[in-house]
Amino acid sequence: DALAREVVAAGTPGLAAVVEAFGASLLTADGDYAAEFLLVRRHADDLRQRFAHHTNWALLVTGEFARLRKTPPDLADASRGAVDGRTGLSFTKARYALLCLALAALERSERQVTLGKLATDMAGLLAGDDALAALGFSLDLKSMEQRRNLVQVIRFLLDQRVLRRVQGDEELFLKDAQSDVLYTIRRPLLSAMLAVRRGPSMIEAPSFEERLAAIVEEPMPETDDGRNRRIRVRMMRQLLDDPVLYYEDLDEREKAYLDSQRPFLLRSVEDLTGMTAEVRREGIAVLDQRGDMTDMGLPEEGTDGHLTLLIAEHLAEKLRANPEAVVGAAALRDHTAALIRKHRHHWRKNVENPGADGELAAMTVERLLALRLVQRVEGGGIKPLPAVARYALKEEPAEPDARRIPQHLSLRPAGVSLRGRPPAAARQQWQRQIARSSTATALPARRGNHPVAGGAGSGSCETHGMESPDGWKI
Repeated sequence: DALAREVVAAGTPGLAAVVEAFGASLLTADGDYAAEFLLVRRHADDLRQRFAHHTNWALLVTGEFARLRKTPPDLADASRGAVDGRTGLSFTKARYALLCLALAALERSERQVTLGKLATDMAGLLAGDDALAALGFSLDLKSMEQRRNLVQVIRFLLDQRVLRRVQGDEELFLKDAQSDVLYTIRRPLLSAMLAVRRGPSMIEAPSFEERLAAIVEEPMPETDDGRNRRIRVRMMRQLLDDPVLYYEDLDEREKAYLDSQRPFLLRSVEDLTGMTAEVRREGIAVLDQRGDMTDMGLPEEGTDGHLTLLIAEHLAEKLRANPEAVVGAAALRDHTAALIRKHRHHWRKNVENPGADGELAAMTVERLLALRLVQRVEGGGIKPLPAVARYALKEEPAEPDARRIPQHLSLRPAGVSLRGRPPAAARQQWQRQIARSSTATALPARRGNHPVAGGAGSGSCETHGMESPDGWKI
């Protein structure tokens, strides 16, 4: 016990591993994080108290699983939705509807169920829902697209360990609706799937936004202490979950609370996670020096990661030239097309397909929105936010034939994160750039980020983590 307590002490890699594992919000005794599950189970009382005190999140621990019932700081944030584990594609509205129907049907099923029987039960629930029928929603297994949607939902439930495959293959069901698969239902995990405070069927609010707020409503006393706790909980959630907290997003009471309680809040974040808080004029970023606690980092390897990095650099230059800069969708697509022409030999082949520039530009915008580096504006354009200046090119002292060096290319100690091996001349040029880069500084990303050479706004800071009166936009 003494050794285990030391392993997960504040600021240690052990505690960070537990926090990282809880990114999925659900640990199982037989899952990929079985070792972390044992740590969580052993220290359940302490972890439960910490989560409740700092974030008002409930931790449920049983002999089979540990479930952290998280409430996001921003209910309008759609960047952490369910995804297909094989393709990485986000769920569509149709798949979310099928997921809800599947959960409802599984609640009424026996211990084991076949895919065909589950689909029949879901169709029965759908037929009895007048609202879905009015919207034209249906479940027809003769349609390949609808079978694909159903299989994606089943795979999600398999990934969450709610279902355990006994016999059969979903791929065969995709090809032939007469094929079947047998599953065992794990009821304890099924009952823990919804992370809500009120059952959705108990909500009578008319609008979607009101219903969403009602299912996670957290009543607190309307006193000064109650209002302060509400603010503290919201800020701790945002510091732990989001890459950046911007001061301009806070109201006057929240700003006043943050000004007086910032040392306590940042010390708590650092003690809980081992990450470092960087305070700037525009806000606070929580940085992960090890780069192992983020679900979406920048930079990342591959075509998508490199393109996102180059677009971020472009937007940072726009922001440096004009603090109120807005980049239109057409301009961003044109810039993406230019980057494809320049880097096509190092990127995957399909980037030159017709329409690929538009798809890649849209994908990049979604990633930057999730990282809180841009925001949408009316008309379809995007506005660069201050933290994107971290990815600007760094000005170097004047030297003979010296150039501005793109420091962000120092993505890994071994070189540049590009798919495929670049030509020798390019490798030599990049290695010269890396060798001339300054000391590495972590950059903000969702739940931290990988280290990278300092861009605009980097510099030595003191107090809790790094603190500077300068902004990112310098």
